[in-house]
Amino acid sequence: MAIINEQELRHQALLQVVKNMVLAARTAPKARGVDHLSMSIITGSDIQRLAATMKEIGEQQNNRIFLRDAGNVLNSAEAVLLMGTRIQSLGLKTCGLCGFPNCGEKDRHPDIPCVFNTGDLGIAIGSAVSVAMDARIDNRIMYTAGMAARQLGFLEQEYRIVYGVPVSATSKNPFFDRK
Repeated sequence: MAIINEQELRHQALLQVVKNMVLAARTAPKARGVDHLSMSIITGSDIQRLAATMKEIGEQQNNRIFLRDAGNVLNSAEAVLLMGTRIQSLGLKTCGLCGFPNCGEKDRHPDIPCVFNTGDLGIAIGSAVSVAMDARIDNRIMYTAGMAARQLGFLEQEYRIVYGVPVSATSKNPFFDRK
């Protein structure tokens, strides 16, 4: 009979939950059925690189939120789910939700996000974190982790809006009640 160490079991179970989070995000509804999302899971030394970059951004911009989140990710995240979207209109004749009368006009301003891209990303993130919640996996959605991941090129350059979701399985959620 083998003895299964709790730490190894917890790590394997947590990684399976994060993989299920990816599946939930992928199958979440997308506007017009068009998928502009990309996802990756990072662990180990890539988490250290992510936290270091978050800290650099915080120091360069004198932004305490990045510094706080960097320490939180470094000290507590066992994995980080990265989720991003392209900025690409859906080619609608009538919309205007982005502030332009139609997608043709919006496309002349490629840095302005299409509301459907960001909406789809939000729905996908919500689907992913609901899987974490159902499995009782500690998590938090962080734009700071996404910005650092984008700077590091953890998702392809075309994915311009990125969020990170660090996950942990501990006695108390380390991503809340922070200083």
